[in-house]
Amino acid sequence: MALKRTNVYADDSDLALIKEAAARLGVSEAEIIREGIHRIALAHRAWDEPFVTDDETFDLGGPVTAEDIRAAVTDGYEARERRNTGDAA
Repeated sequence: MALKRTNVYADDSDLALIKEAAARLGVSEAEIIREGIHRIALAHRAWDEPFVTDDETFDLGGPVTAEDIRAAVTDGYEARERRNTGDAA
């Protein structure tokens, strides 16, 4: 990847956070800044095509209620706990 030089202005508090993160991760401050630029650029990217087509989606059979979600999360949590304790039943 070819890198190009540019200048940006940043708050002192943001620069301090960058410096701390770079030291903690053992990378350069420039690497932290490049990663941040890359992440925000991807987050705001406009795609030419939808991520999923209508053919790739599925119908859940109607509105999903808060109770449906609560039950699914509870079931998933309990299944994970059973796996983690070795009780597969």
